[in-house]
Amino acid sequence: MSKIHSLILLEHSMTLAEKKAFRIRSMRNKEKSDYILLYDVIEKNSELSTENLVSEFLKVRPGASVETTVKYLYELLLDSMLDLRKEQDSFYSLFNKLLKVRILYEKSMFDECFSMLELVMEQAEKYQNYYVLLLASRLELDYLLALNFPNLSEKNLLKKQFKLNEAIKYVRKINEQSSLFEDLKHRIVYKGHARSQKQKDELNDLVFSEISIVTSQDVDNFEISKLHQLFQSNYLISVGDYKSALNSYIELNNLFEANKHFWSNPPIYYLHTLEGVLESLRSIRNYEGMDYFINQLKSIESQSIGFKINLTCITYLYELFPFIDKGDFASSLQLMNTYKESLYDKLFSLNRARQAELCLYTSLIYFGNSEFHKAHKFLNQIILRGKNYYYLPLYRTIRLVNLMILYKLGDFDLIRYEIRSMKRDLMDIAKDYKIESFLFRFLSKELPAVPLKRQQLLEKTMKEFTEIHQDVFEKQILRIFDFTAWVESLLRKMPISEVLINRINAAQIEASPV
Repeated sequence: MSKIHSLILLEHSMTLAEKKAFRIRSMRNKEKSDYILLYDVIEKNSELSTENLVSEFLKVRPGASVETTVKYLYELLLDSMLDLRKEQDSFYSLFNKLLKVRILYEKSMFDECFSMLELVMEQAEKYQNYYVLLLASRLELDYLLALNFPNLSEKNLLKKQFKLNEAIKYVRKINEQSSLFEDLKHRIVYKGHARSQKQKDELNDLVFSEISIVTSQDVDNFEISKLHQLFQSNYLISVGDYKSALNSYIELNNLFEANKHFWSNPPIYYLHTLEGVLESLRSIRNYEGMDYFINQLKSIESQSIGFKINLTCITYLYELFPFIDKGDFASSLQLMNTYKESLYDKLFSLNRARQAELCLYTSLIYFGNSEFHKAHKFLNQIILRGKNYYYLPLYRTIRLVNLMILYKLGDFDLIRYEIRSMKRDLMDIAKDYKIESFLFRFLSKELPAVPLKRQQLLEKTMKEFTEIHQDVFEKQILRIFDFTAWVESLLRKMPISEVLINRINAAQIEASPV
């Protein structure tokens, strides 16, 4: 990826708070420097290609060095974002203080150096940041050694070494716990959920190792406890014990609530955790369990405008998903209307990934209510700005939904053009989903012949769908929207809402104990 393209993506991803911080920082210059002019050009011309943006910049500042200006602005934006985070997040703040410690030592300001090191270690212990504690303890011993241990007794030296070894011990345990959680998630992604006792037994090595770490923990540690609850809940979901998984998620939330001093400001990591919990519950269709965590989202308070609009969007989406998944598009439309002022009027205040996600599901609401022109218009807000959203994984799904809409609008020429375009793009990616290949073939070859051999095509298609639904990689895209339900609705000549609710009912019957 070129530097100018990276710069454009970085600038477009900035929150309102980050843009404000950069503007304040830039106001120190009385004249508009090259980098400020380039920033303005990118901000005001979001629809232009990279080449046209460069041309616009050179019109404003002829003879300027584009490469140098791009590199400088890129670094300046990162520095501005870092400065903002140092005030909001203890993680950034502690590492920043460590850098200052090094400067003080280099300047031979030893008293100030060790005073700040002591402050860093106190705060690192308070926030249980053992990575910083380890670095700070090591720095302190290195500096003391270089200065021949001024006024330091052997007893105090041993205490400092003990503290460092304790930090190493916690870092090791956190790393071991993280590794086990990563291994579990990798097995779930590549092998899917356990479908037999044998597959459950294959997870025993991870479970026993994880339990041994937790039981050997002699001091409460937030990070290890958090990873333990994440491991437990994901394991329980993978073996089908959904009730226990929900209880584990609730314990995870209680852990966060009891340790608010570990939250950043705004609480971004807590929000990420809740979103992950809700996504897991949605994937197993535990919609009742989602209610508790949606209420937790609603209880989060923050003064950050950018954070609040993102929080509102996430809350809305997880309130919406049960309706979408069940094919209740009428209720989806009612819910959407309640969020017009608080969310839809502020659509472009969201980052690009959220904009794309919101436009996708809004389009599906209109599609499910047979308002195809509205669905197309809303999705076009992303399609027509393709260059700005192309890098998002969700963009491929958006184009598939667009094919559905174009079929309902009867624009078959555009369907053929879009399929050719998407196939060319997939050649560059070298990885396509089975559902994508199926839809391309179905829309271009098989669908026109449906009236002649509907039953034969239905039987063949349903067999193919069984294989697609069993593929763990296909589930990644079907989780966003079940395109197979739309195809089945066409072949059976019934509303897609009816197909979706039938599938939900069948899944619940299959999951219920005999």
